[in-house]
Amino acid sequence: MSDFKQMKLDDPIETTARMESERGLAALSWAIISRGSLVDISDAERDLVDRSDHMCAGAIDGVVHAIQQGGDPLGDAFVRLRSARKRRPMGAVYTPPEIVDAMVGWIAARGQPARIVDPGSGSGRFAVKAGRTFRDASLVAVELDPLAALLCRANLTAAGLNGRARVVVGDYREADLGRCDGVTAFVGNPPYVRHHQIEPQWKQWLTSSAAGRGLPVSALAGMHIHFFLATLLHARPGDLGSFVTSAEWMDVNYGRLLREMLTDGLGGESVHVLAPEAIPFEGTATTASVICFRVGSEAPSVKMRRVEKVKDLSNLTRGRRIGKQRLRQEKRWSPLLTSAPPVPEGYVPLGELCRVHRGAVTGANATWITKANDPALPTRALFPAVTKARELFDSPDGVLLSFAGLRAVIDLPADLSELDDEERFQAERFLRLAEQNGARSSYVARHRNPWWSVGLRSPAPILATYMARRPPAFVRNFAGARNVNVAHGIYPRELLSGHLLNTLAASLRNGVSVALGRTYAGGLTKFEPSEMERIPVPNPDLLAELSQ
Repeated sequence: MSDFKQMKLDDPIETTARMESERGLAALSWAIISRGSLVDISDAERDLVDRSDHMCAGAIDGVVHAIQQGGDPLGDAFVRLRSARKRRPMGAVYTPPEIVDAMVGWIAARGQPARIVDPGSGSGRFAVKAGRTFRDASLVAVELDPLAALLCRANLTAAGLNGRARVVVGDYREADLGRCDGVTAFVGNPPYVRHHQIEPQWKQWLTSSAAGRGLPVSALAGMHIHFFLATLLHARPGDLGSFVTSAEWMDVNYGRLLREMLTDGLGGESVHVLAPEAIPFEGTATTASVICFRVGSEAPSVKMRRVEKVKDLSNLTRGRRIGKQRLRQEKRWSPLLTSAPPVPEGYVPLGELCRVHRGAVTGANATWITKANDPALPTRALFPAVTKARELFDSPDGVLLSFAGLRAVIDLPADLSELDDEERFQAERFLRLAEQNGARSSYVARHRNPWWSVGLRSPAPILATYMARRPPAFVRNFAGARNVNVAHGIYPRELLSGHLLNTLAASLRNGVSVALGRTYAGGLTKFEPSEMERIPVPNPDLLAELSQ
């Protein structure tokens, strides 16, 4: 360990300066840790300490006092130092105290656990709050980031909890939590990391671990789903848990794993979803949900509710009971939070009349989208297309009459021998440049055969935006434009006349609200194709009557 040169104990300027760099933050944390009993820190933490400024910010008394008063100045400094973009790959989102208090309070209402486990602990906000609440419980904080682990140790030390706390620096999915003879309460904020950033071996861990318990699984699951499964594997019947995470698991396909666990095994007791406008986590664009569970519980129902403001989370015992049998049958849970209006007589789901397809994913828009009449490419490979949602929102009267203002998608034939000599020369010159610019190595291109064939669908009679802070735009596509994945295409299952399509588009424009989609933080609403297909629309007979 490093010996830190002691300075005056009343120098707040020095303390503030230390908290404005990661080296200084590590030094300050170690100075606080050193005031407690000697601890054996991990090699990764030791490396941070050894590379820190090798002197202690003398005015640590003020920081310790702030921690003892319930604050987290170290965690706040960490969030300032690392932007949301830098913290995103590890899912480091720090939880507001109102949510921490509510979740720990829910556990306290159920007794005195023998042990608290805080997975993905960050600076230890849950561990510290739980340690103060449960004075006889042992504390286990698991954190992968060594700097955050140092902050957690410092907070536990300043709060006088280090004597019964253990900080495990490592991955929660494979962490050794040790033995506990009593009830363990798992409480925390599992890291929210999308599947693209999860290493293949951990996706394999998810698949094999879920299969071992007979649970459905998708490799597209985010890290927070991994942590729920890891908790089920770590826990014993009777253990408690309260996690806060994104609410998208309620509706997406990969969320089925968590939905199944909550109705069987993990023992879901309640789900509380914050209104998108609440935005409890700065820098995140997803709606938050608090999930409470008792492992192995066979209770026949789960309480569910929508919460408008963070302060309304204070009582996590509230909610409308919904039977687990019904929950097992539902593919989307968010509509259960509100009472859906009855489907009007004469209406059917859009999916009975039409298929809804995503637009094409090019894999590299900068390469595959160009000006409408690019002379450097074969004319037959240029397809005028909607490439920005604004092009649909700005369509007058919900009608796209021409290609004016649209760009083109380059969609070369799979067999370049179909081109004449001049076209072949243009195509091969373009592909050489595209390959030099990395277009061939994109994820999408690597999974296309051949890599240059975007594969546009035929023009959809109706085009629809699907993500905005307003209802979707439904536009009649008289121009015959193609579309990339900024819009969905709506294709009739059977032939519908132009009059019926006009009436259908008008009905969609007038009858769809954001409540029918999936809402994220900040009011951003998204309609997946399957969600759009559930929108009620007039049946063919009523369409014909209305078209008159």
